[in-house]
Amino acid sequence: MVLFLPLLFVPLLGYAIAATRAAETDRALGPPPWRLSARLLTDGLWTTIAIALIALPFGLALSPLANLLFDAHLYRSSDPAVSLLFARVLALCLLALPWGLVMLLHMPHAASSFAASGKPADLFNAAAAIRGVRADFATWNLAAAAIVTGWAIGLACIGVLCVGVVPGLYYAILVSAHASAAIHHEGARPPAR
Repeated sequence: MVLFLPLLFVPLLGYAIAATRAAETDRALGPPPWRLSARLLTDGLWTTIAIALIALPFGLALSPLANLLFDAHLYRSSDPAVSLLFARVLALCLLALPWGLVMLLHMPHAASSFAASGKPADLFNAAAAIRGVRADFATWNLAAAAIVTGWAIGLACIGVLCVGVVPGLYYAILVSAHASAAIHHEGARPPAR
């Protein structure tokens, strides 16, 4: 599973967009069937590129921050390799929160817009995502809470409940898709305020 995860990441994100699209059009139909298609792969590829671009600055900051923490002599061990490992783990933990917040500010609106329009440019429109958060903060806040909770439960399914990685990820994707679809405005639904 670990070997195939990088290969399956693109169709998995494509399915997340398809699930968002299905939730935006008719929630009563439930999740879409899992079918490998060209649209699933292209949607997944565009979403992967958007996530990679958001993660890039944080990835570039990881080594300099780890070196800074290593030079600050935090979590020192008698083995320099272990001390460097501690510094890298601490740097990863320190960068995970801002990366997660940026993802939550950008991706639900971007994914919702992309699912509705099919235009890849919607995935990269950070200004529209921020405007969407400002326009209906209450709905975004509920969607963000649902996404974080869904991923926490999905990851708990992997380790704590011993259900497995596939059902855990599937659950997290469906919760995230449904929460992102709640953000989508066709003009028919007023803001949640």
